[in-house]
Amino acid sequence: MSTRKKSRFTRFLIWRYKHISNKNFVYILSVLVGLSSGLVAVTIKNITFYIEALLENGIIFSKNQLYFILPVIGLFLVYVLVKQVFKKEPEHAISSILYALSKRTGIIPNHKMYMPLITAPLTVGFGGSVGLLGPAVASGSAISSNISKLFHINSKTRILLIGCAAAGAISSIFKSPIAAIIFAIEVFSLDLTLTSLIPLLLASVSAVVTSYFFLGNENLFNFNLTEQFQLTDIPFYIALGIGTAFASMYFTKMHFAITRFFERFKHKKHRLIIGGLTIGVMLYFIPPLYGEGFGFINNLLDGDHIKALGTTPLDQYIDNIWIVILLLIGITIFKAIAMTTTFAAGGSGGIFIPTMVMGSALGNVVAKVINQFGFTVSESNFTLVGMAGLIAGVLHAPLTAIFLIAEITGGYDLFVPLMLTCAISFLTTKNLLNYTIYTRELAETGELLTHNKDETVLTLMALDSVIEQNFSTIQPQMTLGTMLHEAVAKSSRNLFPVIDDDETLVGIILLDDIREFMFDTSLYDSLYVDDIMHNAPDYIIYEEDNMKTVMKKFQDSSAWNLPVLKGGKYYGFVSKSKLLTAYRRKLITFTR
Repeated sequence: MSTRKKSRFTRFLIWRYKHISNKNFVYILSVLVGLSSGLVAVTIKNITFYIEALLENGIIFSKNQLYFILPVIGLFLVYVLVKQVFKKEPEHAISSILYALSKRTGIIPNHKMYMPLITAPLTVGFGGSVGLLGPAVASGSAISSNISKLFHINSKTRILLIGCAAAGAISSIFKSPIAAIIFAIEVFSLDLTLTSLIPLLLASVSAVVTSYFFLGNENLFNFNLTEQFQLTDIPFYIALGIGTAFASMYFTKMHFAITRFFERFKHKKHRLIIGGLTIGVMLYFIPPLYGEGFGFINNLLDGDHIKALGTTPLDQYIDNIWIVILLLIGITIFKAIAMTTTFAAGGSGGIFIPTMVMGSALGNVVAKVINQFGFTVSESNFTLVGMAGLIAGVLHAPLTAIFLIAEITGGYDLFVPLMLTCAISFLTTKNLLNYTIYTRELAETGELLTHNKDETVLTLMALDSVIEQNFSTIQPQMTLGTMLHEAVAKSSRNLFPVIDDDETLVGIILLDDIREFMFDTSLYDSLYVDDIMHNAPDYIIYEEDNMKTVMKKFQDSSAWNLPVLKGGKYYGFVSKSKLLTAYRRKLITFTR
């Protein structure tokens, strides 16, 4: 930014501070973020559809049944761009945002504004079995973060605006503004207060208006609810809830298992080749795994499972309903594998839409099996509720699932089965698997923001901010007299760390430990530090312990000061008084 432009911008900021209140300025920014996220979602969708149309109409691979080689080409293009142009590895969108919220106060690097707009359409447009929602959220969130930095917004408001970006992306893609707001609250653990609700609402509405402006009334799902919920169907929806719960756990565990498998290959080229070939084989036998899968879902909702399944090696047996059920089960099983393999091979995308595809297949299977045993249930309704059950179980976002499907269907006629299925799926999954694909790494390290304010405040605190290093160190071979003259007399602290020649902490001495005999001069040359030092009540490991762990160590040890070890060496102390003071300040800032 030139000096002249910088001067104008500075004058604008001064004018803003004088004439626009912080609250109103946040409202303005939330609209700007919503518009930006809506544009990002529209852009990423249009680029992807253009690539898909070009491949289908220009290269006509689909007519020659050679479409299964396209994902390899797409992954190779992403690999070249990442290696030669961006020089940054693609990351899981929501996971990286959650990390930025908890450990970087919402600061997201600039390259994440534009990188997903290129890598994700290449991955999905060439048939990678992932979704576009995650990259849209990632790009919108990065734009929001950088807008916040530009206008010098504080960290709490920056986090809220990132939630607005996520809501905007979902609202634009699905045209479901209510579900978008709930997603931001559930997944990003935002507080549901008037302060947060109005910006989320403004962003969501701005984004959906943007989507209508560019895409008209076009919807991802062309569905009208024609069959009403029947009270007699409740046992079947309970069964679907249990099924989606275990399918959700399978989805999550399979994701991490395949990820660990590909991590064995050190060279990214090997991952690309193995992953690309694996995806190609799966696509040959199960064509609906190609791309995002919205066409597959719409065909199931229309009751056309033949069109949904496409051309398969089992086409001659497609009139047998059990073969159809078998193929749909294959989609349920292999969608998670195809999605994770796409990620592991270097692709870019999201997990939200693959979750919906898997859920739709499972719901349709359950309905078909029930109908084969003499009962009559709506296959389209079970397809919709199956999607909601998987979203609730995989993402731990039951309210998002309920309102998303309700908005897709244009009403709340399925509210009871949606609530029943989502509640069973979520509660079962949450009790048996206390993390999601988004949150596992952060949850294991205690760095995940939650709706628990105490834990969230501790997560947002940095250990470095409470470490004190103004302690006089002493050596174990020192005499009492030397210690008193060189350390005690020159220090304002009542604690003295004992370190050896390698700077390893071997013990501590408190002023209370020597108070009774510190004026006995007969002991000055005969009593050594090594004789009177003792171990600390506990130790804080700089590389391992988060603030929640630190607080628990103080609680368990009843200590007032605990030493910090960094790389096995003495690094400083944390005092309970400073820790609690910092905690109170952070809590006031966070809840203001």
